[in-house]
Amino acid sequence: MNGDLAPGARVNIYAVARLLDVSQTPVREVLAALESEGLLTKQALRGYSVAPVLTLSQVADLYQLRLLLEPWAAGRAAEAITPGAAARLRAELDSVPQAPQGTRYEDYHGIAAHDARFHDLVAELSGSPALRESLQRTHCHLHLFRIEYEGRRSGEPTLAEHARIAEALTAGRAREAEQAMRDHLAAARDRFLRIGPTT
Repeated sequence: MNGDLAPGARVNIYAVARLLDVSQTPVREVLAALESEGLLTKQALRGYSVAPVLTLSQVADLYQLRLLLEPWAAGRAAEAITPGAAARLRAELDSVPQAPQGTRYEDYHGIAAHDARFHDLVAELSGSPALRESLQRTHCHLHLFRIEYEGRRSGEPTLAEHARIAEALTAGRAREAEQAMRDHLAAARDRFLRIGPTT
């Protein structure tokens, strides 16, 4: 996530096991999980290597998919909002009271995890398991947060945009929730595309 291992770098099971002073079995399990999330690739006779970072066109494509799905999800979630669901949204917002200042994964891990949880919660509250699973399969937050981009330096816009979405959702205002999600995704896309990969 920090880029300490460059895209394409080999990840040797034996070396990792020695480094962590563990057997190879848990290392194999973790590397397989990272492969399933698209963070590593595996080739026959070569083993694991770090997956490429998303290109600008791939970032744009991923956001186009999200713009098709997530505003609809926000609208449906607003229509079906309950006091319990509203409380869950408020609790998620409260989990990150302020944006991190550092640019390494250790610094911004909290807001990255919050971003993933917030969007997954909206998808869940939409009542569409198919939509939620489709978004989860993209592992979009893992891949997007590998990119050096403006949001690493300031997560404040993300938190403000999430608050606006949550306000519309908890008030049951479907059209406003849809627009707030659309605005948030478009702004996030633009932040990634302004400072992102060079290919």
